[in-house]
Amino acid sequence: MGMDDENLLTIGALAARTGLSVKAIRFYADKGIVPATCHSPAGYRLYDVAALARLELVRTLRALDIDLATVRRVLADETSLAEVAAAHAAALDTHIRVLRLRRAVLTAVANRQSTPREMDLMHKLVNLSDAERRRFVHDFVDDTFGGVDANPAMVELLRSSMPELPEDATPGQVEAWLELVELIQDNDFRTSVRRMAEYQAAQRADGDTTGLHHDLTETVREDVGRALAERIAPDSPRAGGIVATLTASYAGTFGKADDDQLKRWILERLEIANDPRVTRYWQLVATINGWPPLPDLEPVFTWFGRALRTQLDRRR
Repeated sequence: MGMDDENLLTIGALAARTGLSVKAIRFYADKGIVPATCHSPAGYRLYDVAALARLELVRTLRALDIDLATVRRVLADETSLAEVAAAHAAALDTHIRVLRLRRAVLTAVANRQSTPREMDLMHKLVNLSDAERRRFVHDFVDDTFGGVDANPAMVELLRSSMPELPEDATPGQVEAWLELVELIQDNDFRTSVRRMAEYQAAQRADGDTTGLHHDLTETVREDVGRALAERIAPDSPRAGGIVATLTASYAGTFGKADDDQLKRWILERLEIANDPRVTRYWQLVATINGWPPLPDLEPVFTWFGRALRTQLDRRR
């Protein structure tokens, strides 16, 4: 044999050392991946320590689902083990991401008791690329604001605040994404938002170019929020003082007289803008993007609208 018999292993001993079957070791030898080091006079395959190490490496790589062609290249030093490990880790990351999405979809289906059609739609939506998912929102913005000189800050806010479904989406985020797509494809909702856009365009034509009025909205939220917390009825005398403070803020922001005409104008703005589905849109975007929960301002603006209407009715 030309070697020290004590340093050689029979195929049976090699199987015991590596945990591979005799059949598998023969397969790797026949494929030239780990050939026998030599043969005994009787023709039996014998393996040295180097062959043992190569077989253990083959076993590890195959356990990681690395294909035989790649295993062969690693053993032939045609590619480094580090390169193979990096490529395989990236492939596993993709596989894990897909499995997480599938788990999230199945959990969401179970939570919603979805129909097969809804499950199919949910699966398709979450497997779209980010660009394809953004297209749903861009189409919604194009349809509702297209051709209208609406508030550009609002349009930019809608386009910049895109829902981005994370790779490790939770069932709640998957459900929110499905509900969001259903919402922005609802024709009645689109008509409502289009009405808001056209109203904003008309206001801009009249000189309203003051943007989104975040400070004014925050003032309304704080003042009316306190009224709601204190259970002040919108038709009570105390509500009149709150309305007076707020109308003064509106008058200052928009450069208008603080009179009944202003109250009617504010009421018109509230009635057009206070669609609870708009609040729901932003709540869904926040859920999908993992943002902190957004406050529901619908009770605030409903109270303010009723208080304004009460003040106007008392003047008749």
